[in-house]
Amino acid sequence: MAKTFAEINDKIKKGEAVVVTAQEIIDLVEKDGVEKVAKDVDVVTTGTFGPMCSSGAILNFGHSDPPVKMQEVWLNDVPAYAGLAAVDVYIGATELSKTRGMDYGGGHVIEDLLSGKKICLRAISCGTDCYPRKEITTHITLDSINQAILFNPRNAYQNYCVATNSSNRVLHTYMGILLPHFGNATYSTSGQLSPLINDPLYRTVGIGTRIFLGGGVGYVAFEGTQHNPGAERLDNGVPISPAGTLALIGDLKKMSRNYLRGAVFEKYGVSLFVGVGIPIPILDEEMVKYTSIKNENIYTTIYDYSVEKRSKPTLGRVNYEQLRSGEIKINGKNVPTASMSSYKKALDIAEVLKQWIQEGKFLLQEPIEKLSTTQIFKPLEIIGNTE
Repeated sequence: MAKTFAEINDKIKKGEAVVVTAQEIIDLVEKDGVEKVAKDVDVVTTGTFGPMCSSGAILNFGHSDPPVKMQEVWLNDVPAYAGLAAVDVYIGATELSKTRGMDYGGGHVIEDLLSGKKICLRAISCGTDCYPRKEITTHITLDSINQAILFNPRNAYQNYCVATNSSNRVLHTYMGILLPHFGNATYSTSGQLSPLINDPLYRTVGIGTRIFLGGGVGYVAFEGTQHNPGAERLDNGVPISPAGTLALIGDLKKMSRNYLRGAVFEKYGVSLFVGVGIPIPILDEEMVKYTSIKNENIYTTIYDYSVEKRSKPTLGRVNYEQLRSGEIKINGKNVPTASMSSYKKALDIAEVLKQWIQEGKFLLQEPIEKLSTTQIFKPLEIIGNTE
């Protein structure tokens, strides 16, 4: 018999809900079968922890005396976008310091705020009648400002590609350092723990879904940028390349540095490692089948990053069991693999979320609107004279 979100939440409130991680349900299904697990299990928790460049935070500083309309803003010399209002800014995770370059950026500002450190705020303005002040330099902390809202336009990619390099030179990319002549291959998905791989057709995850975000509670705000549900999928519903994405939002003040960390990618730039965990309600047997998927049945595509084109050559498909073994074959050559995301941290997130639900601290939120399954991903075409 099918369950509803309301029925599962009632069980959570009573302390009766059966919650397992996406790793634990695999053994349960092998032992008891899909039908019994669908009856016995109420929620499956997922997790991922990896670099998510399309992240950032909206900050409100409050008004100085005399007040200032901030038009250009720097936080620890990292530019923040000030075109929101007088004292609101958006600090992007990948923005670089004007003085330290690639050694420090927006992701580090966010981490430093979470660490309780003082951040140097510098702003300039042309001055107006109601905002006469023209410049300000001061220090802020996470406690001293009003709102600090983590808002990430694109997180939790539903699968991602494998990156490798056929050229004769080292490549520095957002997928890490790629060695020449297929010297290595990198990937960045937590496989069988990954949130949208456990709900491949977005049956339970949508706008309004309550999630674990950065160590606190967050929500799915909308489909993420570059949401591409039309990507090729196998019979199990899982895409074999980047597909769905989520825009996420939450209160930065209630998050933890354990699950939000600034990072430097050598000769590429700065990013932010983000921890995301999503509860998947077991509404019926189909959701059991989706959430009990194994790494060996999750495939992704290998791309040659040395080709400087939008559409890079594909070099075959591999599954996550092969990737996690530490070695795959490309063109007959044994190539070592490395993950850009942490499986250990992803499992930790799934376990923490499981505990929250078991303790009645975290209820499921049924989406107020489904994610698009028809959105078409459009490339940027260059039109006109570019010289």
